[in-house]
Amino acid sequence: MAQENVEIVKRSIDALNRRDLDAYAELITSDYELLPAMTGFTGVSFRGREGMERYFQELGDTWEEFQVVGEEFRDLGERMLVLTRLEGRGKGSGVPVAAVHAVIFDFRDSKISRIQSFLDHAEASRAAGLSE
Repeated sequence: MAQENVEIVKRSIDALNRRDLDAYAELITSDYELLPAMTGFTGVSFRGREGMERYFQELGDTWEEFQVVGEEFRDLGERMLVLTRLEGRGKGSGVPVAAVHAVIFDFRDSKISRIQSFLDHAEASRAAGLSE
C-alpha cells in the first residue's frame, strides 16, 4: 500500500504542477477536501473536482509560475506525510518565492480523500502525530 500511495501522491503533484484537472480528478474521491496553508487561502477549503477547478484558477490568477517539489515521503498507513518545497514567481510582481511546505495526504479506496498543507515541517509532523 505504501508504494502505491507514493505513486498516487507523485502523480497528484505532477497533475497540480501542470494544472491538469482531469488527471488530478482521477486521483481524488468525490468528497475530497483540500486545506491549503498558503497566504490568501487560510481558512478556505476546496471540495471535490469543482473546488480543485477553482483552486487551479486562483493559482493561475496569483502566480506566474508555481510548483510543488516532493522531497521526502513518509508512510503513515492510511495517511502520508510529504515534505516539499514550493517554488514560484508572483504574477505582476515577478518576485521569486521559495518556501518549505509539508502536506498530509489522507487516502480512502486508493484515492486521495483529504489534503492538509503546512508552511512548517515540524507543525505538519505534529499534526500527523509524529514528533520531529
